[in-house]
Amino acid sequence: MSLKLKIAVGGILALSMGAATAETLQDAIQYTVNENPEIQSAKSERLAVEQEISQVKAGYFPTVDIAVGAGWERSFNSSTKADGAESKSLGRDEASIQIRQMIYDGFATASEVNRQTARTNSRAFTVFGQTEITALNAVEAYINVLRREELLALANENLSVHKSTNSQIESRSKRGVGRRADAEQSSGRLALAERNVLSEIGNLSDAQTSYLRVVGRLPYGLETVSSPGDALPATFDAAVDGAIANHPILKSANSDIDAAIAQHATAKAAFMPRVDLELSASHNKDIDGIEEVNEDALAMIRLRYNLFNGGKDSARRKETAQLINQAKNIRDNTYRQAVESMRLSWIAHQTVKSQMAYFESHKNSSIESNKAYQKQFNIGRRSLLDLLDSANEMFVAKSAYANAKYDELFSQFRILASGGALTNYLSVQLPEETNVLPEVESWIGFEQRLRAEPTYAVAAEEAPSTEAVAEAEAQVEATPEAETQVEPVAEEIREPCVGGVNSAGFQTGCATE
Repeated sequence: MSLKLKIAVGGILALSMGAATAETLQDAIQYTVNENPEIQSAKSERLAVEQEISQVKAGYFPTVDIAVGAGWERSFNSSTKADGAESKSLGRDEASIQIRQMIYDGFATASEVNRQTARTNSRAFTVFGQTEITALNAVEAYINVLRREELLALANENLSVHKSTNSQIESRSKRGVGRRADAEQSSGRLALAERNVLSEIGNLSDAQTSYLRVVGRLPYGLETVSSPGDALPATFDAAVDGAIANHPILKSANSDIDAAIAQHATAKAAFMPRVDLELSASHNKDIDGIEEVNEDALAMIRLRYNLFNGGKDSARRKETAQLINQAKNIRDNTYRQAVESMRLSWIAHQTVKSQMAYFESHKNSSIESNKAYQKQFNIGRRSLLDLLDSANEMFVAKSAYANAKYDELFSQFRILASGGALTNYLSVQLPEETNVLPEVESWIGFEQRLRAEPTYAVAAEEAPSTEAVAEAEAQVEATPEAETQVEPVAEEIREPCVGGVNSAGFQTGCATE
């Protein structure tokens, strides 16, 4: 089968299949969000963590336990001696029920509910972030398919130009007008053009394979993509502010801080007494050598208070305080990554945008130059080499312009993704797992409701410039004691202070920003 026939058949099949399954960018992204395994994995993790809230809330409810037993018992006590026997063996039967209701546990249950809620919200933002990342990958795959289809069309156009030129040269050669060297040179350039077509067919297949991996189905009849230029921020500072306010991974890091703070409050509960209401009843027969039924019923309020366990609880307090600082540092590093991502996206867009006029000028000039060279060649004022070089330059210029056009288009979507606004722009329905649970306002004391304010806090109405943000970060790094203050203890151990509360969870005189 000739190359021309292969291309024609492939084109007919693509058009026929595309007519039945043509899709827009929005359709492709929505299908990706619904089916992509990475998003499905993140959704499952979020649902799994949410179940831990129900597990923790069980601490608010009473526990009911029953015990039933039957067996053999040998007793030697005052009861058996009173009967004149050294020991007595009886068949023992017992049954009991106990109901225990927590009244006070040092706010351990409430703190754990807060922690698991924060962890669930962190996973919800992770699902959102994974959706944005996967959507951007799908956009890139979609655009690359369009890019390769256009480059293949340009390669076919270049092949047609070389075929026409070669036919003209062969006709001259047959009439004895042209030179044999010209015919050989034209044939060589025609072979190069055919190789370029085959290369672009392979590149298109690679792009379709990448599309299949990300989206989950092969592309057919993809429609052109409109530029999202109107949705882009007006300035770089506005883009950075939007990324800080909306980036889902940064929000996930903030929720992780809330989880660490609640965990610190849970660690304090070990230093509090526990009070339970306990109701119990028992029905026993033939126990302790007494051949009769023994029944008991109790209603008690019990207080349990650990006085010493080797310093385990104190070490746990210090551990959770350091975990708060770790979560804050991770959050601040995530902030830097969000700013870096937006900065790189913005620079990439501005760079290719500034080059577009030159790419277009080069393309237009090469087209006009080729037209002029063709006319001059026909009247013998240009050599065949000049004409072939002109055609090749036109092909290269058109290909470079097509690549730049799609690079600029992708850079715009990349800015939207860096700001967490890509799926919103495309009107994609997000998974339900991205929904955030309301924060639990429990009756925990103030000293347990710690809050770690971000070091990069930016008010929407008075957002500082990026230079001011960088200067503030430098000041924080230069004075770490402003973020994590310490207080000496008897054992010469320095404990971190978070939000005016030391690692034991008690108010101190330390100050925070």
